[in-house]
Amino acid sequence: MKNIFFIILSLFLLTSCQKEIDLDLADQSGKIVIEGNITDQPGPYIVRITKSVAVTENNLYPAVTNAQVIVSDNTGQTETLQYIGDGKYQTTNFSGVSGRTYTLKIQAEGQQYTAQSTMPAAVNFDGLTQDSFVFGGETTYTLLPLFTDPVALGNRYLFSFTINSKPKKTLEVFSDNINNGLLNQRPLFLPNDDEDGNSHKVVVGDTIHVEMQSIDNNVFTYYSALLQIIDGGGPGGGVTPSNPPSNISNGALGYFSAHTLSKRNAVIQ
Repeated sequence: MKNIFFIILSLFLLTSCQKEIDLDLADQSGKIVIEGNITDQPGPYIVRITKSVAVTENNLYPAVTNAQVIVSDNTGQTETLQYIGDGKYQTTNFSGVSGRTYTLKIQAEGQQYTAQSTMPAAVNFDGLTQDSFVFGGETTYTLLPLFTDPVALGNRYLFSFTINSKPKKTLEVFSDNINNGLLNQRPLFLPNDDEDGNSHKVVVGDTIHVEMQSIDNNVFTYYSALLQIIDGGGPGGGVTPSNPPSNISNGALGYFSAHTLSKRNAVIQ
């Protein structure tokens, strides 16, 4: 898998992802890829529909146009999204609320695709604390997201961060399987080298933009598998994007996520 996410995986992340997941990793180029997000923040929300390409091809994902895209929730709210280009369909007046179950329905190229996602309750993102350690003469900085996991077991989190104004995101997923109901103790490890030209070595003065999502279990499974694929380099003959288990029907690749969203920034000292 090429040029989607640069991933730093900590031992904590590996622990959270150690579940057996049956992945179908055959070459599925030409399949529909759906990326849909609804949050508890004001919209508009975007659903992007493209076609997958083989690993050996350039990273140009053909946009799917003329699709019908409808989102709804279990309170009767519904909206047909408008196409805005580049495979993106956008809401106008739709709102995301914690606790509601959202349904995505797509008609595209003669096929129907559906997905559901329930938005968890928001968990307060109280801030970030910085730490560092030296290994092999190199300083690695870490940021600890400050939040308290709710008492009920089963909370799932997606963290992403960017550095300064760079668009490249690093992703990590946490579960509360070993830290249920407690203060978070799992840090985000920041890049400490740029030898391959694909990362930015974090130094004093850099601004780290951190995003916290509370996600449902299906979306957690998707991202856990995606991170495992990227960390392993992916098998030959796969597709780009890769194809972890999707919560979308009819063989589509990708995901549909209704999640809460909080953001914090930290300047490395």
